[in-house]
Amino acid sequence: MSLYHEAASILTGPTDSGGSLKSRIYNNKTLKSSAAHLYALVSETLKWSDVLREVVERSQLLGMEKKLTPILAVLLVHDLLLRNGIAATASHPLKLAVTRHKARLNAEFVRARLRRGFSSIDAIKASVNLHGGTETKVLGNKGGKGSARCYPHPRWVRINTLRTTLETQLETTFAEYSPVCSLTSILEAPSSKKVLHIDCHIPDLLALPPGADLTSSAAYMRGDIIFQDKASCFPAYLLDPSPEDGEIIDACAAPGNKTTHLAALLSARCRAGGEPLKSTSIWGFERDKTRAETLKKLVETAGANRMVTVIAGQDSLRADPDSGVWRKAAALLLDPSCSGSGIIGRDEMPHLALPSRDTKVQVKARNNKKRKRSSLQGSSTSEGTTDRVSQHREELSSDALSQRLSSLSAFQLKLLLHSFRFPSVRKVVYSTCSIHAEENEHVVVRALNSDVAKHMGWRVLRREEQVAGLREWSIRGSLNACKGLEGGSGVTEVVAEACLRCSKGSKEGTMGFFVVGFVRDLAVEEEDSIAPGHRDAANWDGEDEEWEGFSDGSSTSNVVPAAVGLDRSDRTPVGKKEKKEKRKKCMYSPARA
Repeated sequence: MSLYHEAASILTGPTDSGGSLKSRIYNNKTLKSSAAHLYALVSETLKWSDVLREVVERSQLLGMEKKLTPILAVLLVHDLLLRNGIAATASHPLKLAVTRHKARLNAEFVRARLRRGFSSIDAIKASVNLHGGTETKVLGNKGGKGSARCYPHPRWVRINTLRTTLETQLETTFAEYSPVCSLTSILEAPSSKKVLHIDCHIPDLLALPPGADLTSSAAYMRGDIIFQDKASCFPAYLLDPSPEDGEIIDACAAPGNKTTHLAALLSARCRAGGEPLKSTSIWGFERDKTRAETLKKLVETAGANRMVTVIAGQDSLRADPDSGVWRKAAALLLDPSCSGSGIIGRDEMPHLALPSRDTKVQVKARNNKKRKRSSLQGSSTSEGTTDRVSQHREELSSDALSQRLSSLSAFQLKLLLHSFRFPSVRKVVYSTCSIHAEENEHVVVRALNSDVAKHMGWRVLRREEQVAGLREWSIRGSLNACKGLEGGSGVTEVVAEACLRCSKGSKEGTMGFFVVGFVRDLAVEEEDSIAPGHRDAANWDGEDEEWEGFSDGSSTSNVVPAAVGLDRSDRTPVGKKEKKEKRKKCMYSPARA
């Protein structure tokens, strides 16, 4: 029975421990149960929780068995109805509390299936496995009233044009695949079905059915194809790198998907214009040495070595805009650490629907012949009751989340304003894998209202100026998020329309994402530019005293040579940095796509 108690503890525990549900279970060394069995129970119960809640409530199980808690009831009923039985001794009191109502529970499960329009148990199982349980909220397979549909996530594959072409891959790796015009057909296809969709927004991008596995394919091993979410392809494509940009900076480069995408796009532009590739065009910063090694491997696998130089263990905040090669840089990509709230599978805790012990039922006879039935008082069970555990969890974590987002957005703004200070940079793309306005629109408008942006002529890249594929993207920034900011008047609609958003679980099949471009107004005179180190540029309210760039705690001997252009004049002693990092550690956990 410890399996169920540990599963209950995980499902109702705190949500601020970080990482995915799977990593929390497999990294927990205090568990008595098998991590594999525990993860299977928890993940499957989460998928079925909406159905199980309805079954437990309508059967009145909690009213008859006072020893059962709502979470244990859902876990035990899951194994009774959907697996090989409850994993406990035959005489265990909690097992008996459930098994003695097996007939009633089975009957309610059949009714729940029929209410959703599924003719068989296999049909509802297939739907739950395909849609993660979200589709079972809708009444009937063919639609009907119910909650909004949540779509599964496809397998996005970017063709690496540094090594191959789309045409070559369609003739080889995907020779047995049939192209379909609709992305919806991909989202609804089983993982074994060999169909693909050529994306209409991003060049050389394919969508495969959810769960499609190409990790053992020769194309993947060679670096011909790269697994990269469609939304993650937006930043490099929006930056639109060209040979005229000279040096390009990727300020937060690891794990490297965006970096190698930049290299592929730049290489294609050079080939199209008949211009030779420079030996080094892209500089990828990564302050974390372990992540920098991952970046190097991906750059090598993708065949981007000649174009990309990885600056390992260094923070881009230490790059002096007026020194070395940085003074010549004309384009910059900034995808900083963020909350990661948009990443698929990295929710703090997936949705869990729990039954209510206080459910009141109305029993009614139909012509004295039909079986009595139960229904929730005041609302339809199919629409669900309030998930009290989730609500309580959200209340407890709201203040911590607010503080974390405030700290993250302050740091993100600092990075963005630092990017604005490079004298030759004419375009900057800022992106996050976050769904929170605090890290997105709020940062954008605050940056535009800063002294450095005004003095150096920075503005948003308007929608009509964006590359064709992204200009046609319909989901834009939040107008309300821009309106609620001081100083947002006059630029609100332009800024909101310039921002691109992606929503996870939507019919577009992307992760949650945000991206916006900035360009310099060349009409602004050079003498109006803000001087390096101007204290009013960031409008920090003291934040600058806390943050002087991340440190990996290593000695100063690992600093990139001055010829490359890193400013070493204001380096803080490592001991002080370590103390500052310790204070900030919980607020700045990296999460990049």
